[in-house]
Amino acid sequence: MLSDGKAGDENQCAAVVEALDCPYERRHVAPRPPFVWAMPWGPIDPRERPSRPQSPIRPPYPDLVIASGRRAVPYLRYVAHASGGRTMTAFLKDPLTGPGTADFIWVPEHDRLRGENVLATPTPPHRFSKVLLSHLRVMPPADVAHLASPRVAVLIGGDSRHHRFTPYDVEALGHRLEHLAETTHLMVTLSRRTPDLLADRISRLLKIGGPHLLWDGTGENPLAAYLACADAVVVTADSTNMVGEAAATGRPVLVYEPSGGHEKIRKFLDNMSALGITRPFAGRLETYRYEPLDSTPVIAAAILARWQARHAGKSGES
Repeated sequence: MLSDGKAGDENQCAAVVEALDCPYERRHVAPRPPFVWAMPWGPIDPRERPSRPQSPIRPPYPDLVIASGRRAVPYLRYVAHASGGRTMTAFLKDPLTGPGTADFIWVPEHDRLRGENVLATPTPPHRFSKVLLSHLRVMPPADVAHLASPRVAVLIGGDSRHHRFTPYDVEALGHRLEHLAETTHLMVTLSRRTPDLLADRISRLLKIGGPHLLWDGTGENPLAAYLACADAVVVTADSTNMVGEAAATGRPVLVYEPSGGHEKIRKFLDNMSALGITRPFAGRLETYRYEPLDSTPVIAAAILARWQARHAGKSGES
């Protein structure tokens, strides 16, 4: 799998590779200016050409490369050419350079890119498989097991390109969580993007009722256990990844939308609502159900089918 090491891109690649159940290596690209400025359209950084000992695309070339992130695009194209087409290439998210960029491309449905080799799904890939969530429901960590129901996982994002948590948002979300904390036990995760004002507001409100759990980014991430054991999930709309992860639980997904927004995110949220997965977070527990939605195995199955078709075609030619 190939990326620049950005957590979101790398986790999506790892999720698909793990769903394929095959051995893999992580390779990170690190292009320098001015080469990085021209990506995804420009060439690779010559310092990382395959002849260099620590090149992320040094041979031997594998049967399959799964990549994500605009900086990985030129390197993926390079591998496809250097391997003589033997390596199948897969790219996660819109590479911005068209459907011919890779043999297989996955995009979320709210992206416009389409093509014979493009698969669009409602939610992005993630590592919270049905098997993992089922295991954690049976054998949760001690701190989660000690919380009585109802338990609510709270996934807090932060400021992004399209959303910002204004002082109004901090108080509005804080007030609703405060009300929820009076009758439930909260299991809260913060993001590296969470503004200090919001983090402080949440820390104060968790002193109400209780007990509650708060992960501040230190130690092992407990998100999988929180999702597995939650009776409902509250999530902020600045991250489609977090909403997609919550949808794998089959539990109510209650969404708070901070200030701002974007056409693509609006389309995604509207679709999730139409599927019966999400509702606006009004500060109270809701108890509806839906069929858990996990696009990861669908994406992995599509890559495997394309890989098998390629090899069947090559066998027929020989």
